[in-house]
Amino acid sequence: MSVSVGFISLGCSKNLVDSQIMAGYLKSDKIALAPTPESADMILVNTCAFIEAAREETAEAILSACEHKKNGCCRAVIVTGCMVQRYREQMLEAFPDVDAFLGVDELDQIAATVRKLATGKCGGLTIKKGLPVRVFTPKYPTLLFTGGPFAYLKIAEGCDHRCAYCAIPDIRGNFRSRGLDEIVTEAAHMVSAGVRELNLISQDTLHYGMDRGESVSITDLSRAVDEIDGEFWFRLLYGHPAGLTEEMLEVMNQSHHLCRYLDLPVQHSHPDILHAMNRGKAVAATAGLAERLRQAVPGVVLRTTCMVGFPSESDEHFNHLLEYVAESKFDHLGVFAFSPEEGTPAFAMDGVPDEDVVADRCERLMELQRAIVEDKTRRLVGQTDKALLLCPNADGEWLARLPRQAPEVDGETVVTGVRPSAHKGDFVKVMITGGKGYDLTARATH
Repeated sequence: MSVSVGFISLGCSKNLVDSQIMAGYLKSDKIALAPTPESADMILVNTCAFIEAAREETAEAILSACEHKKNGCCRAVIVTGCMVQRYREQMLEAFPDVDAFLGVDELDQIAATVRKLATGKCGGLTIKKGLPVRVFTPKYPTLLFTGGPFAYLKIAEGCDHRCAYCAIPDIRGNFRSRGLDEIVTEAAHMVSAGVRELNLISQDTLHYGMDRGESVSITDLSRAVDEIDGEFWFRLLYGHPAGLTEEMLEVMNQSHHLCRYLDLPVQHSHPDILHAMNRGKAVAATAGLAERLRQAVPGVVLRTTCMVGFPSESDEHFNHLLEYVAESKFDHLGVFAFSPEEGTPAFAMDGVPDEDVVADRCERLMELQRAIVEDKTRRLVGQTDKALLLCPNADGEWLARLPRQAPEVDGETVVTGVRPSAHKGDFVKVMITGGKGYDLTARATH
């Protein structure tokens, strides 16, 4: 059957992994993968529905794909992912020109859906009632959409936390871990194929294994990945602050491959707001977090996110957050305004600050963080580190990443003086020479 499928993958890196998994099912069924959506016979839009801005982007992508089909440029449009899972039947009414819908538990149905559409049949809505319960293993671990010598490795699905503002548990279901041996085998395949950076991801990476009723944890997984032969590094992304143990910190100090990097979204600092967010168990862990971690793991790089404008957040609460960030001096920090999500407890809460107040608070927090980053960049100048080469530019410089920089969110490093014989995926020693914002410059020292 001569038919090809092109992907538009929206949202987070966990969604990107789902797209790669679906691509693997298509490949195993001998269905071609188009290099671009525009050149495909069928367009697959893997959607995000986390907040309103993501839903707007998703709607635009779907409508654009449907217009592409109306103009005779492709045969069918398939929509998958969180938007389908969250809104089910509403999607049929909202997007009548879409030929098939698949939920997050139906990734393995993609090939059958494509073949059905190729014969002129209607795909319809393929989604089970209730919360998702499955986890998927990629058929081709090295089929990657990242476009570089790095990969995202999803170690679990769903979430057991019930933060008052978040719809993810209702979209993705309860937390469910993949098997340790299965993950390590996938990681080993990636490393042997030339992947030099593994980013272990889930809704709460530190929660790994706690759902399985077995004596397996994120420390066990980290140790197992660390034992894989080859030159590579890996990092843990997205961990609940309350889940960080002394044993995990010990693993970070002892590991040969694990980056001394922690991504721990605190969301807020004031106990009143954390309790209102249903993150009460994070209160003790959040207080003094940065200082505690820097003492436990010398040189650790810390990333976090903060939410402003949550219902009942007062000037006092926000000023507490400002002081907390000023004291913590996080290496990387993202700021988000509260988005009321239908179906979550926070949706009906009173006391949401005015929109202009929230915008002002976002800017003040970002301004503070910019000053922190500028100071940190000045202190980094002259330090040496190891850089992963990503791609060369026309000037002979290389775009690269340091262990302190996670992909997509932390900026990148431009390296000069790299040998002409260097290749994408090589590691080189560098000295940091400067930077602007989160982006750095460095010189290879060979």
